[in-house]
Amino acid sequence: MGLFITFEGMDGCGKSTQMRLLGTRLRKAGRNVVESSEPGGTAIGRQIRRILLDAANHALSPTAEMLLYFACRAQNVDELIRPALDRNEIVLSDRFTDSTLAYQGSGRGLGAGTVSAMHQVACRGLDPDLTILIDIDLETSLARTRGRKQADRMEQQRVEFHARVRGAYLELAAREPARIRTIDGRASIEEVARRVWEVVSPHV
Repeated sequence: MGLFITFEGMDGCGKSTQMRLLGTRLRKAGRNVVESSEPGGTAIGRQIRRILLDAANHALSPTAEMLLYFACRAQNVDELIRPALDRNEIVLSDRFTDSTLAYQGSGRGLGAGTVSAMHQVACRGLDPDLTILIDIDLETSLARTRGRKQADRMEQQRVEFHARVRGAYLELAAREPARIRTIDGRASIEEVARRVWEVVSPHV
């Protein structure tokens, strides 16, 4: 069986950059690595992504939003993640169910129980071996995302929404400290990458 590592955090935390850097380092070390992202990852997932992040889709309900995220995730699990793990490869994923717990379970108020039930259906119990939570404060997250040319639908949510998301992430990390390792994302890219490697290297 391979190794499944996920990257989590608020928008603008730098997790996508850190995942790419880790993937490059692992490949240079001779490991076979598959990278995925959510929403997206597969051709079908990218079509779902367009619906989820289109700023014009204000009418998308919280429940429909959650189901679309899990539809994308189910496709990722079946098409990319499980086959790679079966080949004894390392899978890196930019977001997984922890994101849904934070954004839809807490941010949208749908509850952890609802999200966990859908996780069992869509992912059939597949959980990450290790999760890197790149944590930044709310002000840093908002400054980074609102400085972009065009914020997507999730980035445009109210400040209170993003505050609930960060709180949920920190609660998850406190509940599962062995799996979820928190790294301060306000440091330089190089320093964050060094800390990520400190966490990951014992597992590879």
